[in-house]
Amino acid sequence: MVPGDMFGAVWRDIEAALRRDPAAKSKLEVILAYPGVHALFLHRVAHLLWERDRRLTARLFSHYNRFLTGIEIHPGARIADGVFIDHGMGVVIGETAVIDEGCIIYKGVVLGGTSLEKKIRHPHLRRNVIVGSNACVLGAIEVGEGARIGSGSVVIRDVPPGATVVGVPGRVVREQGHTFVEELNHASLPDPVADVMRTLAGHQEAIAERLAALEEKLSLPKARPLRLKKQLLDDDDGNAADAEREQRRRAGSIF
Repeated sequence: MVPGDMFGAVWRDIEAALRRDPAAKSKLEVILAYPGVHALFLHRVAHLLWERDRRLTARLFSHYNRFLTGIEIHPGARIADGVFIDHGMGVVIGETAVIDEGCIIYKGVVLGGTSLEKKIRHPHLRRNVIVGSNACVLGAIEVGEGARIGSGSVVIRDVPPGATVVGVPGRVVREQGHTFVEELNHASLPDPVADVMRTLAGHQEAIAERLAALEEKLSLPKARPLRLKKQLLDDDDGNAADAEREQRRRAGSIF
């Protein structure tokens, strides 16, 4: 990247911030008060030094970037024009990570590696990917174009284009073909665990109703609570606890 291209890329980063953040009022405000834009500009300088084999200088420049903005980007990472890092505090982007045009990265996101080998070990975000706050995308995986990653998710496998991923570990909850707005709505992402629990509760309620109807039809007496069994279990637990306390007393324990 030559210096002219670098400044053109920074200008497109500023335009991306204006498009993606409704709080942005002017280009001057973005230039002066947006740490995500500052971090991308400083990273492009560090990456230029890295590409010219000025490795130590590049690392020192990226360290200054982290100190100034709270965003840690390895100078070897490849970031396209028009990427928007919103707020950005705590964002970490590894050496072999690749971020294509139009991606949005919220605060606390980690694009990390899972290998000690000197090879590609960080994620590749295709165009227009959105990564929610505090999400971790780990390993040499690919996140397909237009995919959404929910806040707090941990993604360790490839994500299909247009899919939405939530949870730990990340699960695909919507495939391509569903309609999304451009921005990630953190409040309306599906919760697959809650969906399963609701389904199980519904099935349990339906079974209980069918059993009650069957008992009524057969004129069976209603089942009484198993108090005797519970009392026996409680007595067993009590006896076991007394025995354990006696052993501790004999061993000289004060507990």
